[in-house]
Amino acid sequence: MKKDYRFILKQYADVDLDSMTDEEYRELKSAEMADMQSYVDAITDSKVPEVMYRIGRAVPDLKNLLETSADIWGSKVLYHQMMPGDKDFTEFTYNEVRRDVRGLGTALLGIGLKGAHIGIIGANCYEWAESYFAVTGGTGVVVPLDKELSPEELENLCLMGDIDAVICCQDKYYKIFRDIREAGKTGLRTVIGVNREAHEDPENGLYSWNVLRAEGIAKVEAGDRSFIDARVRASDMVSILFTSGTTGVSKGVMLSHRNLCSDILIAQTYLEVCPEDIFFSVLPIHHTYECTCTMLEGCFMGASMAFCRGLKYITKDMQAVRPTFLLAVPLIYEKFYNTIQKTLKKQGKDKLVNTLLAINGVTGRFGLNIAKPVSDKIMAQFGGRIDMFIAGGARVDPKVLAFFRSMGIPCLQGYGLTETSPMVALNPDQWKYMRNESAGKLFQFTDCKIVDKDEDGNGEICFRGPQVMMGYYKNPEATAACMENGWFHTGDIGHLDADNYIYITGRRKNVIIAANGKNVFPEELEEKIGRIPYVEECMVWADENNEDRMLRGIYVTLRPDMENVRDAIGDNAEDDGAVLALISSEIDRLNAAWPDWKRVKHIVLKKSEFNKTTGMKIRRFVEENKLAD
Repeated sequence: MKKDYRFILKQYADVDLDSMTDEEYRELKSAEMADMQSYVDAITDSKVPEVMYRIGRAVPDLKNLLETSADIWGSKVLYHQMMPGDKDFTEFTYNEVRRDVRGLGTALLGIGLKGAHIGIIGANCYEWAESYFAVTGGTGVVVPLDKELSPEELENLCLMGDIDAVICCQDKYYKIFRDIREAGKTGLRTVIGVNREAHEDPENGLYSWNVLRAEGIAKVEAGDRSFIDARVRASDMVSILFTSGTTGVSKGVMLSHRNLCSDILIAQTYLEVCPEDIFFSVLPIHHTYECTCTMLEGCFMGASMAFCRGLKYITKDMQAVRPTFLLAVPLIYEKFYNTIQKTLKKQGKDKLVNTLLAINGVTGRFGLNIAKPVSDKIMAQFGGRIDMFIAGGARVDPKVLAFFRSMGIPCLQGYGLTETSPMVALNPDQWKYMRNESAGKLFQFTDCKIVDKDEDGNGEICFRGPQVMMGYYKNPEATAACMENGWFHTGDIGHLDADNYIYITGRRKNVIIAANGKNVFPEELEEKIGRIPYVEECMVWADENNEDRMLRGIYVTLRPDMENVRDAIGDNAEDDGAVLALISSEIDRLNAAWPDWKRVKHIVLKKSEFNKTTGMKIRRFVEENKLAD
């Protein structure tokens, strides 16, 4: 009698991989493939109208993902990168990347890192991506690290994540981790530098990435199959991702091969990705949003990925690479939007162009693009080939979405968390299915429920599905606090409509309890205040317990958009009182539409940048973000 694949997966769930016979391991991998094929088959047979793309293939693990993509698209470009001193982007094919990954993985196994927790740190680059695949392809567990953290914070993560080795993509991180290693307070024993010309001290664990890779490639060519044949199990932890929330409290999210591969497979059903597409990588790659949705999704679909050299090079690099896809946080799209609007205003064309684009937003739904000459000129600064903008990480202003859509470019909003690999919802890429106010339509195979609803029907959003994390590393208390019978409690507040579109109101931990006991969601107020043309960015908070009753109530700390302020009040822009009066009049207009307990009572002007996470979110509970300067 033939065994059901689910029985086989359960049978081998806790068996040591290296103790399995070859036949047992083949049986396990066959069951894992059958498991993923069940998703592909269900997608193929789906009657959900938003499931428009059914071209996925079954990949049970990240090793299989790279190997099979290289089999299919071997000579095609996978990565584009501007090398130091060059004026043009260098291209790396799928076959070249696979060769390099096999070489590096072989070398990592050769220096004793089998099963190790291996950190990767540095700017977005092909070396980071190749290192990721070399670790996840049979070496150990990858631990992406935030390059903006202090040496003390990085040392702490080495302890929290039981990190054995770190691959450093820039010299400054190599020096930091060499010092951490020498201090001897952690289990860190191996430090590998991408830009090191030679091994510094291999006997003491100090290596050159390039030399290791070259040595590994030579071993593979000589017949070494230790990495090629290395065993991986889809249900095993493959990554620990430390959250960088606005509270500053990090937790290590454990994700398996199956978590990531199922999310990649399901996400492509709402969104058309072709081998001709080029993803533009600008968000920090250690974040699961960029890592999964750009690096892994692109590789899965046979697309290419171009690494931006940094935020100040966005326009220049986009014009050079001419990408088709950009995934970013709302702040980046809002900056694009504001820059375009300011340029049009200076040229005296803002009213004409915006009117034309508004009309085109309607006619475009029927395939009639009346604004193409104008939109083509605007989009030339992004390379001229952009087919898709995707926003995630926070709520995006609907007017920004509508503006780019009016130029014929789908601009989609998605929703997810590190704990969900990260995607759980996305607005489909066809006009008729896009909803500006929604964070996205719930994915297939993902369940959602709303608990503890308030009088408006909003409650905590919870998910259950194949992309939900294994738990928090070495933190059972935190895991138990957010996981209940397979349901992940997100901490986000919102609701689900009859068509399974998700709407986010705010974060539970950010809710302000007004004096009358009513809930105020700061994100809701921030979205409205952020639309004021004289406001660059803002943060809403409250002080309901101040001894001085006059100082109680809701506050907004904001950074003025000084260019627009100067346009409005001229030389008076240098007078903080005049700036405050200008913005206060706009906030008074908003307050008039809100009940008294929801109104902003105090405005704090801030001229310096807010303290933010690397995901560009303002840290709400950092005192400096509340203060004027």
